[in-house]
Amino acid sequence: MTFDRIAVLGAGAWGTALANAAVRAGRTVMLWGRGVSDDMAASRESPRLPGIKIEDSVEITRSIGRAAQADLVLLALPAQVLRPVCRDLRLLVRAGTPVVACAKGIERETRKFMTEVIKDVAPNTLPAVLSGPSFASDVGRGLPTAVTVAVSGDKLAAAIARALGSSTFRVYHSTDVRGVEIGGAAKNVLAIGAGIVQGRGLGPSAAAALTTRGFAELFRFGKEFGARPETLVGLSGLGDLILSCSSTQSRNFSLGIKLGEGRTSAEARGEPLAEGASTASVLVELARGRGLEMPIAEAVASVLDGRITVDGAIESLLTRPFRAEG
Repeated sequence: MTFDRIAVLGAGAWGTALANAAVRAGRTVMLWGRGVSDDMAASRESPRLPGIKIEDSVEITRSIGRAAQADLVLLALPAQVLRPVCRDLRLLVRAGTPVVACAKGIERETRKFMTEVIKDVAPNTLPAVLSGPSFASDVGRGLPTAVTVAVSGDKLAAAIARALGSSTFRVYHSTDVRGVEIGGAAKNVLAIGAGIVQGRGLGPSAAAALTTRGFAELFRFGKEFGARPETLVGLSGLGDLILSCSSTQSRNFSLGIKLGEGRTSAEARGEPLAEGASTASVLVELARGRGLEMPIAEAVASVLDGRITVDGAIESLLTRPFRAEG
């Protein structure tokens, strides 16, 4: 299996970065976006990723039909808009084409993960997921980055990894689709909590505690939903959590900082998009449905929904009964 022609749907920061990465892997690349402008095509720069040039060989197109003829399609789109684009794609893409979700979230209305959305809407494709500790600016510039791609079938997973991987974009492969998806979705929510700790000035010890206990929540959730332990402690789980909970380049961490500094949820949300804000309540609902305790995720969801203040959320966590670690 070889994938020489790759289409990236979504011309924002992550889509632009992935297009550059695919070119560096030696592929023929098309970049599609509804908002693609003549200025962007002329300047070879996405307004969502300023200062980083789109590689000259990337074809920028407004035709989703043209992009759909690629051997491999990457969906670099926000989780909550993945479904309508997949609807457009399903009648255009060739049967058996791998379609890789590069968003980290859960669809709010259906509580479905991204590969489930792809399977729902475009059942003639092969749903896959790409996730891991990676900032768009790093990938776009060609700085060393490692991620994981997962799809049903080890040979297909390895082929996709080979198609996207290069000396600066190391792609590991897995068949644990759900595990990779859970890591990306859950860490976004927990990163908001880490940002709240930073914005409230609670100190590095509190930050370390929240990240560690947050990972315990992610791990419990993942195991309950069938994820493999090695996936959860790998790049798409623990690795992505560490990155997102420690840098203002993380949109979710930055959103949390604003909340911690005293801004309301409405004031803190906005551009750039933080996927965790849409995922938090869904993650908590799924956990409750399985009888799982996720106090940090619940506190984040409650703050975002305006049901509790930041100080109230902190107090609720600090006054929980003492218990054995696990």
